Amino acid sequence: MTWILFLIILALFFDYLNGFHDAANSVATVVSTRVLSPKVAVAWAAFFNFVAFLIFHTGVAKTIGSGIVDLHIVDANLVFAALMGACVWNILTWWWGLPSSSSHALIGGLIGAGLVKGGFSTLVAGGIIKTVLFIFISPLLGFLLSGLIGIIVFNLFRKANPFKVDHLFRKGQLLSAAAYSLGHGGNDAQKTMGIISMLLLGGLAGAEVEPIRDFLLSHHEMELVSQGQFIVPLSVVLLCHGAIALGTLSGGWRIVKTMGQKITRLRPVDGFCAESGSAISLFIASIMGVPVSTTHTITGAIVGIGSLRRLSCVRWGVANKIVWAWFITIPAAAAISAASYAIKVWLFN
Repeated sequence: MTWILFLIILALFFDYLNGFHDAANSVATVVSTRVLSPKVAVAWAAFFNFVAFLIFHTGVAKTIGSGIVDLHIVDANLVFAALMGACVWNILTWWWGLPSSSSHALIGGLIGAGLVKGGFSTLVAGGIIKTVLFIFISPLLGFLLSGLIGIIVFNLFRKANPFKVDHLFRKGQLLSAAAYSLGHGGNDAQKTMGIISMLLLGGLAGAEVEPIRDFLLSHHEMELVSQGQFIVPLSVVLLCHGAIALGTLSGGWRIVKTMGQKITRLRPVDGFCAESGSAISLFIASIMGVPVSTTHTITGAIVGIGSLRRLSCVRWGVANKIVWAWFITIPAAAAISAASYAIKVWLFN
């Protein structure tokens, strides 16, 4: 039981790192446009990260928990290795200041551990293909939506006083940042929910996990589990939203600088359009139950709104570096996870 508790704490630590790493996504635009101070911005984002559980269902958690690897092969070693792959890659990319995807790091971790344990037959092709497709779809959707919102806004206010426009969208950014943070919490917190639920409901021996399961699950939830349903307990939902909100409150400032200043120079109206486009993208993905990268979405949106002004406004060298980080995240996290699984089994089994 002690080992299972450790893994749940490790999963919540990953969730904290996810919020810490992705705080940049939630606050970079609103901080870079000087609408909010850094401390106020992260508190604003953390609040909406937490209350997102009131809006979104747990479709993304179910995809992570049962749609990447076969639930029946899940054991403590697999969960440990998957989390190690995701956590180590998150820390490395935070240190390098690269806005990579915590979501894809976790998915890579699951894939790496699953391959070492049982080979390709343990992977769920449908869930993995859907996730990989959204590596391309989510930034493109963010790009298109922020550009479309930008075209509408710029045309509506083209004759307005620039000072009044700036004042209006400073207030508007409070709403768009809140919407984006809701989408961030609604999608990203669910990845850890999926991992913990996988741990509680997967292929572990009953004696190991039953005391914790009895503590975390209500009587009604236990009945659903006994019927063979994959569920996400309310207690796990609250724990995960709390962990990601605390991570956001801590803030990953290295990545804020990359997202808010190095890709393109943002004004309040630009920040509003980028956050709004990203928020809509995340809402769509969460409703569909697709675990997307909030990093990919906001980066695509920032590039989209920057390109609308002039292509030269975007620092394409920085954007190119970020895109390369996206593509290597899944294989890099999978490699770390596979090594962690092999070492853990070799040393302790």
